[in-house]
This record gives sequence, C-alpha cells and structure tokens, in this order.
Amino acid sequence: MTPLPEIAPPSPPAPIRGGGLREVILLAFPVVLTQLSTSLMGVVDSAMVGRIGATELAAVGFGGIWLWTLFSILFGTASGIQTFVSQADGAGDSGSCGPWVWQGLYALIPAAVVLIAILAWLLEPALALLGPSLEMRSLTADYVQARLIGELGFAVVMVVNSFYRGLGDTRTPLYITLVANAVNVVLDYGLIFGELGLPKWGVTGAGVATAIAQWSNAIVLLVMFQRRSIAKRCNTHPVALNPKQIRRFLWTGAPIGGQWFIGMMSFSAFTTLVARMGDTSMAASQAFVMLLSLSFMQAVGISIATAILVGRYIGAENPSASIRTFRSSILLGVSLSGCIAIAFVTIPIPLLRIFTDDPEVLALGRPLLLLGALFQLADAVAIISEGALRGAGDTRWPFAVETALGWGLLVPLAYFVGVVLDYGLTGAWLASLLHIMVLATMLFLRFRSNAWQLIRI
Repeated sequence: MTPLPEIAPPSPPAPIRGGGLREVILLAFPVVLTQLSTSLMGVVDSAMVGRIGATELAAVGFGGIWLWTLFSILFGTASGIQTFVSQADGAGDSGSCGPWVWQGLYALIPAAVVLIAILAWLLEPALALLGPSLEMRSLTADYVQARLIGELGFAVVMVVNSFYRGLGDTRTPLYITLVANAVNVVLDYGLIFGELGLPKWGVTGAGVATAIAQWSNAIVLLVMFQRRSIAKRCNTHPVALNPKQIRRFLWTGAPIGGQWFIGMMSFSAFTTLVARMGDTSMAASQAFVMLLSLSFMQAVGISIATAILVGRYIGAENPSASIRTFRSSILLGVSLSGCIAIAFVTIPIPLLRIFTDDPEVLALGRPLLLLGALFQLADAVAIISEGALRGAGDTRWPFAVETALGWGLLVPLAYFVGVVLDYGLTGAWLASLLHIMVLATMLFLRFRSNAWQLIRI
C-alpha cells in the first residue's frame, strides 16, 4: 500500500506591517480638518471681534485661553476614552467600546457642572487678581460668562469624539464639527455686529455664538452615537454606572487631563504676563496664537491619528507597526509645519491683518511670526510624540515632564527675559520657543526608548 504523502501544516499568515505614511495620512486627514474646524471657532471670534478694537481682541484671547485652561483637565481626561476603545477594537472586542463612553460621561459631566458654577461665582475676583487692564477685564468677563454653559456641551463632544476616533472613524466628527462651525460663523456675524436681525452684543455675542455652536455639536454627536448600526456593533445603548470601569478610565485618562491642565496653566501664566504688558501686546499675542493654531491643530489631528493607530496595533500585539506609525506621523507633521513656517516668514503682515489693522499690533506681531516658524516645528514633534505615548497608555511620564518644564522653565524664563531683561513680548515668546524645543526632545526620546511597551492599562 502506497503511503500517503505528508501534508505540511499551513503556513502562518504573513504579519500585517501597517504604520506606513499612507495609512497615517488617510486616517489623519479628516482629523486634521476636524481640529482645524474646531480651532476655526476661536479664529472667527478673534477675526470678527478684532474689527471692533485691539482691547476687544485681547479680551477674547485672554478669556478663551483661561477657559480652555480650566476645562482642559476634563477635556484631556475625556481623550483617554480613545485609548480604551482603540485597544479593544484592535483586539476584536468592539462590543466593549460603547460602555466606555457612558462611564466617561458619568465621571466628567458632574465635574463640568461644578466647575461652571465655581467659575460663575468667582469670575470677577479672579480676573481682578490676574490684573489685566480694567477695560480688558470687563470685556473678558462678558465673553467668559457668555461661553460658560457651552463648555458643558464641549465636554460631551470630547467624550463622544474620542469614541469615534478610537474606532478609526474620523469622518463623523469632521462632518458634525463643520456644521457646528457654520452655526458659529453665522451667529458670530449676527450677534457681534447686530446683523441678520439679531441684537448687537459685541464680545458677548461672540461668546453666545460659540456656546450655541458647542451644544449643537454635542447634540448631533449624541444622536449619531445612538444610531442602529453603531449601537449593534459597539453596544452604545445606555449602561449603568460602573465604579470599577470609571476607576480604570480615570487611572489612564486623568494623567492626560493633568498634563493638559498643567501645560495650559503654565501657558496661561505666560499669557497673563503678556496681558500685563498692555492691551496691545495681548492683542498681538492673540493674533499670533490664532495663526499658530493653524499649525498646532494640524499636529493635534496627526497626534490623534497616531494615538488611534498605536493603540490599535498594541491591541493587535504588533508593536513594530506602532513604531512605524510614529515615524510616519513625525514625518507628516514636520512636513506640514514646514509649509506653515514658510508662510510665517514670507507673508507675516498679510497674515496678521486677518485679525487687525492696528499699526502697533502689527509691529509687535511681525517678529513673533519669525519665532513662530521655529516654534511650530518643535510643537508638532511634541504633540505627535505625546499622542503616540497616549495611544500606548503611557500617560503619567508626559504629565510629570510637562509639569516640570512648564513651571520650572517656561514661566520663570519668560519673566526673566521679558520683564527683567526688558525684551518685552518678543523676549517672552523666545523663552516659550526654548521651552517647547526641550519638551519636544524629551517626549520624542521617551517614545524612542520603547518604555511604553511595558505599559498595561
């Protein structure tokens, strides 16, 4: 009897490489547009209010930065949802993704309500303590009070957006954000200048428009989150509060929120220093920050895509693809930032004129854009490196580093160069450039060290 030939066992499937530049671009492109669209709310507020006067532009900038700072601990914590969703989805457990959103909302919405109540109560004395000019203080109070209730809606937006991004669905948040931006533009025009049959509320109108746009974003997102296809796949129906899951979420998410908060606190202290240099200096700084946001938000979008892919490949036990994702993301981010840098160097005055025609503001703003060409390159590396670490669940180390550098380097150095050495606004931003270069180097080297491969969430 002829023996049967031996049948070789099937070869294992070739590993999926992943992490290439094309994959990062395809995922990041809608996120970049979403982030630019979100940033556009602040840009539109500033551009329209700047037509009223330099002090109004300064007030919107000062109030907006402090609002983002105080709520950033909640917004940053909300982004931790993305890490859990991306790793669960990468491991093939999509059914556990939806409940993370509800636990995030249970944890963060009550905290947002309490924070809004405290700010409404303490706003006037807090602004007096920070020390801007009396006129800027009054206008800032009007703007912040008008925007406060919108921050609750934006907390919902951050939680649900993190869910979609964790799944790799970057288009749904984009489309909804574009609708919210259209609402903001129309209401800004009507409520700031008294057009379209609406009252003329100036700075207050800008705040009301943004708050309404934030809530429109939140409501549409929640409706989309409950649609049948996503509910079936990811179990997005309401679930009971789960203290164990909330503790897990906060263990990973709270350091991200802490990192955002500490980083923004140091930047807000820096901004307060600038505001005390005068309304014109603050107006020039605000115009510069809004222009920087065009590059900053590109980097944030790429960072979010990086976190999604790194988390997904870790869930799929493919760390090599996570490393390739990081390299591709850095290349993409630096390339896009380089294009913005060329614009900052070649056409600074036309860019500044988007926000103001005040000759003093333009004169102060021009050298800032030259610094900004270098600043936003380093900023892109820092933001994308932090996103890669966040996707891996390595959130506490960046928190510690940003805390140390923000308060140990940025604030004292800005005071020393800007005030003690009397280099003013340009000197303060030069100190900020040095700070971001050091931070970018440390975050980049942290990911390159591969320490994140030992993290378990």
